[in-house]
Amino acid sequence: MALAQITSVTGRAVPVPGNDIDTDRIIPARFMKCVTFDGLGEFLFHDVRHNPDGSKAAHPLNEPRFAGATILLSGANFGCGSSREHAPQAIQKYGFRAVIAENFAEIFFGNSTTLGIPCVSAARADLAQLTAFVEADPQAALTIDLGKLEVRFGGRSIAITQRDSARDALINGRWDAIGELLDGIPAVKETAARLPYLLT
Repeated sequence: MALAQITSVTGRAVPVPGNDIDTDRIIPARFMKCVTFDGLGEFLFHDVRHNPDGSKAAHPLNEPRFAGATILLSGANFGCGSSREHAPQAIQKYGFRAVIAENFAEIFFGNSTTLGIPCVSAARADLAQLTAFVEADPQAALTIDLGKLEVRFGGRSIAITQRDSARDALINGRWDAIGELLDGIPAVKETAARLPYLLT
């Protein structure tokens, strides 16, 4: 089960502004009663996307101009709070393939990486520039290049950073530890067959 080598992500983006956006805002706890993660995308940012009566509130993800965006833009300390794995799962199930923010909470960052979702950081001024570009032309695509550590958009680029271990795992297709273990089963069986003290 070879994992995809994620070297870049290209797509349209949507800004979800704010700092300290926690995992309870990303996916409220009452939607975590699922047996599998399927369908969680429907509840992404549910309580800020809906009014108390259930009608849609003013939120970027409710705006038709951003429909189909696959890159999420946000602020500092994204994914803080509870360590719930459901938060990056909801982001992925909604259709996002990458997140660009000023920085990320540690556990959220790790959970996202193991799903193959690149979380990359950019300086606040560069994020503002990128957000302004997306707001002006929501249909324009941008590219996150993990190899060059840059985001390209509209003939411009900004520098990004990412922890070396996560970048290496994504670029080399080693981002899912369970997948790596499963890939190693044939080698384990081969070694076990050579050991005289193991019964078959």
